[in-house]
Amino acid sequence: MTQKARVTIERSYTIGEVDKRIYGSFVEHLGRGIYNGIYEPTHKEADEHGFRKDVASLVRELGISVVRYPGGNFVSSYRWEDGIGPVELRPRRLDLAWRTLETNEVGVNEFASWCRGIGAEPMLAVNLGTRGIEAALDLLEYCNHPAGTYWSDLRIRHGYRDPHDIKIWCLGNEMDGVWQVGHKTPQEYGRLAVETARAMKRLDPDIQLVSCGSSHTFMETFPEWEAETLLHTYDAVDYISLHQYFDNEDGDTANFLARSLETEHFIKTVIAVCDYVKARKRGKKDIMLCFDEWNVWYHSKKHDDNQMMSNPWQTSPPLLEDIYTFEDALVVGCMLITFLKHADRLKIACMAQLVNVIAPIMTQHGGGVCRQTIYYPFLHASKFGRGTALKPIIVSPRYDSKDYTDVPYIDTAAVHNEEAEELTLFAVNRSLEDPVAVSCYLRGFEDYTVAEHIVLESEDLKAANTLANPNAVVPHVRQNSCVSHGKGEYTIELQKASWNVIRFKKAH
Repeated sequence: MTQKARVTIERSYTIGEVDKRIYGSFVEHLGRGIYNGIYEPTHKEADEHGFRKDVASLVRELGISVVRYPGGNFVSSYRWEDGIGPVELRPRRLDLAWRTLETNEVGVNEFASWCRGIGAEPMLAVNLGTRGIEAALDLLEYCNHPAGTYWSDLRIRHGYRDPHDIKIWCLGNEMDGVWQVGHKTPQEYGRLAVETARAMKRLDPDIQLVSCGSSHTFMETFPEWEAETLLHTYDAVDYISLHQYFDNEDGDTANFLARSLETEHFIKTVIAVCDYVKARKRGKKDIMLCFDEWNVWYHSKKHDDNQMMSNPWQTSPPLLEDIYTFEDALVVGCMLITFLKHADRLKIACMAQLVNVIAPIMTQHGGGVCRQTIYYPFLHASKFGRGTALKPIIVSPRYDSKDYTDVPYIDTAAVHNEEAEELTLFAVNRSLEDPVAVSCYLRGFEDYTVAEHIVLESEDLKAANTLANPNAVVPHVRQNSCVSHGKGEYTIELQKASWNVIRFKKAH
């Protein structure tokens, strides 16, 4: 049975400009994320610096705008100096975060150069777990100061005459978590973070700083953590971070597809806390959001726990290598839609992570590379979701699941690219049984016509793309699914359990 819904897009109902940095990612010294991921010197596709060209090609295809590094949990006991200078002289260290052996073959210089090669902006995190102000200042000076000081001249001697000019810096990682090396109370973190921030901005006033928010909404300290830490850091920082991962361990797909409602609540709550602190501080600026870790993550957890405890101190063992299903791609699509609906305050987002480690791209050591199912919603949003986010008015049938009530079957976001004269509608049909006929009304876009309707769908919710079968779930262009009724009115059929990209272009 075909159900019915209605979506109205009004040209003047703007949310805000979509910052290209919401299409960011994250690489950490974890598992095969870097070593045997983006970097594999012995591979036939390796460039002169050891980075895989086939991987870089897919990263560029995704349109990754910013990449966060070097962690993640890894950063909280990391000595950044270990990763500079001649590679053969770099120390091998025990990484306490993931209980592995870190060779330090890749460090800040290699990472910054790789980012330039893929056209992405580097985003660095500083260690506020075991270290603090001095180490952060030394790293900033090494990266950004032109010349004439100890650290800047050392960078030049290492072969990097021009500064890396890194503008986005994270003040630690998940410091609210007891699993974090150097875990801190909100008061401890707030004091250290603000003093580090003040000192870093004295050295380079043009940088932007991200204060640590809660690691997840299930933290007992959420959202008090945000309120207490921002009372310290408000005047010195520009963003606060959000982290969120979803799972479907109980196999309840309808409930799983509703999980992005938590993302909506998370974002709204953090915005409210930021605005409370602004009011209390008599502030004039808005703190923006940096959703610098997000994804589906659960397929590999049992293996990882055994690997780290039973076989510690290995070099780049396979960890967090989720093989993503079609239903995972739908959840990723719902999260991207939620981000676009908050384009006025959400300015940076980093899918965690990029290659092999809970990632859209998977590689084989010495072998090939493939696009996971979650690759495609991200690709579509990154490619077509640039411009001004518009506020859609949605009337949709709803359902109740185990943990959620009034879940709309249809979730959608709209982006107007005025320069390209394009309007793109991103939509997920959460119904597992029925297609939905959407009556779509475009107000102010009456001279736009449908250019294409891209669909990601599968009869098998558990279907996955692998190196052996890389095209099990791929998007296709659906024909004759959009019926025009004139004057910007359409009926668009969305298949059950599907991710949809409907592109409209101005007629000439």
